[in-house]
Amino acid sequence: MGKFVVLGLGSFGFYIAKSLYESGQEVIAVDSDRTIVEKIKEFSTQTFAADATDRETLEAMGVKDADAVIIALGPRMEPSILSVLYLRELGVKEIVVKALNEDHKKILEVLGATEVIYPEKDIALRTAHKLMSGNVIDFLPLAPGYSVQHIAPPPIFIGKSLRELDLRNKYKIQVIAVKEIIPEKLHLIPAGDFVIKESDMLMVVGRDEDIMRLSH
Repeated sequence: MGKFVVLGLGSFGFYIAKSLYESGQEVIAVDSDRTIVEKIKEFSTQTFAADATDRETLEAMGVKDADAVIIALGPRMEPSILSVLYLRELGVKEIVVKALNEDHKKILEVLGATEVIYPEKDIALRTAHKLMSGNVIDFLPLAPGYSVQHIAPPPIFIGKSLRELDLRNKYKIQVIAVKEIIPEKLHLIPAGDFVIKESDMLMVVGRDEDIMRLSH
């Protein structure tokens, strides 16, 4: 079981804390608003109605022992910037921060945040990819121009094995998993003789343009 501290319990922070707790993790939830803190109590191990930008308060919470601290403070930049500075001083190794915009993201990275999340941009990119290709169900960017994507198999795939499709050579795409819906089952690194069904979902990795070409 891991230990996580969530600073800021707006929608983003609240649902991260809730999800971690429901997955069996130890969660310390912190917000300056006592009303929000009361709401998160049933979805956390411990709660604090406190100022997450106060160094002494953070130290008293034992943030140094956390596997990760998630900062979801807003709608101003300064609170998250101060929190990152103090968490670094206190020796926290894993700091995940929600950014408000690209400039904020750059500042947080310079200050030492180990991961910066910009939810609005991520959602926009994912939505754009889905709109550009009806077959794309979800995607995870890896590097500029490369991603892992879930796609529904095009009609020409149905009834054929991965060996027959030869996607690696024809499209420069690697199938890393197949999720069967009927019956529900996940195949990691499926064998070449795996036959694709209409109800299957494919997880593929490759260049965005190659995956888009495949999906069309």
